[in-house]
Amino acid sequence: MPKRATVVAVSGALVLSAFAVPAAQATGSDSHNSIDTLKALRAAVSGKSAYVGETAADTGTPYALDAKFTNVKINNGFPIVASTSGKVTVPVTFKVTHGADVDVTAEDTELDLVIYRGSSADPANFLLGDDYPSCTNTTATVATCKGTIDILPAEELYNADATTWKALGYIVDWNDVDPYTDDEIDLTKVGYVENDALGTTKLQRKSALTVNAAPEPVKKGKTITVTGKLSRANWDTSLYGGVSTQSVKLQFRKKGSSTYTTVKTIKSSTTGGLKTTVKATVDGYYRFTFAGNATTPAVNAAGDFIDVK
Repeated sequence: MPKRATVVAVSGALVLSAFAVPAAQATGSDSHNSIDTLKALRAAVSGKSAYVGETAADTGTPYALDAKFTNVKINNGFPIVASTSGKVTVPVTFKVTHGADVDVTAEDTELDLVIYRGSSADPANFLLGDDYPSCTNTTATVATCKGTIDILPAEELYNADATTWKALGYIVDWNDVDPYTDDEIDLTKVGYVENDALGTTKLQRKSALTVNAAPEPVKKGKTITVTGKLSRANWDTSLYGGVSTQSVKLQFRKKGSSTYTTVKTIKSSTTGGLKTTVKATVDGYYRFTFAGNATTPAVNAAGDFIDVK
């Protein structure tokens, strides 16, 4: 199954390849269409040829831009949960503190925040937004910014991605230099800064839980069999699969009550199956509930009503 995002390493640092940009990010006035500049500028900073394969000649190295990212918050501090299909849009907010002579809202300035898994020297995967973040200058030296991380699980994620991700931000001030049309590029005019370790976020595989209590109706004192299944998104197959040997609680809510109480705790089978028995006492609802783990969020099954005669 093809995946959308790819990464390459240049000079021992994270690089977002131009070939990794999906079609949705290559259109629109505010969309990503020059992520390859990060690759080129890192090469220039390291003293290597910045625009290999381009016709323009590049000279010098970029200067250190007086700016830094602060107050980064991803998904409002909550884990990111993704299913097997569709699109997950994750809000991102941050601030940029900068010198008085730096304008991060200028048209010739590129600014972005991405998340990646692994090390910045050799990332296993990375995720970014469909569009660049938007920033507003709140003072002469501070800008507040907001954007998104947009995820297509079927194209971008593998099960190994259910782990902790790190945030990285970069800013390029082109200062009217056009790397695509200028015959000669004076990189000494270009400002560049990159901030790593800006924060972390967890990515989790969406979970699902079912329940069925039978027979129904049932005579008081008779045995009820409660079955169900605990499953979660499998990003390797784009299907849902059972979660094995996990502790799951069986809970009961009496008719007319709003509170569930735990009846017993059981473990799911190797295929995620759940099965247990209880004695019928009064009308009410049975459900399974899973507390979650590092890779899988908590989930409750919808209550199944039992009519006790």
